[in-house]
Amino acid sequence: MTRGEERPGALGEHAVLAAAGLADLAVSGLGSAFGAVKGLLRRSDAAELAADAEQDLLARGRLVLDRYASVPPAHLEVLARHAVARRAAGDDA
Repeated sequence: MTRGEERPGALGEHAVLAAAGLADLAVSGLGSAFGAVKGLLRRSDAAELAADAEQDLLARGRLVLDRYASVPPAHLEVLARHAVARRAAGDDA
């Protein structure tokens, strides 16, 4: 998805994902990443690498938010859905 194709209100979501990705990146070892970034800045395809890094950062942020911010479904709700699906399939007989 390019910047022109983003839906309205996605800027806030984008910022939250980027912040969560940055926090996770910092926790997992920012010190070693600094040396790698220093070497990457000398490359001629730095713009492409920056775009890839942004996408990776957003994906990492989405994973972090999915891991810690989502609430698992209620156990009884899951059981009820399975029962309804079995009845609809005719396996309940």
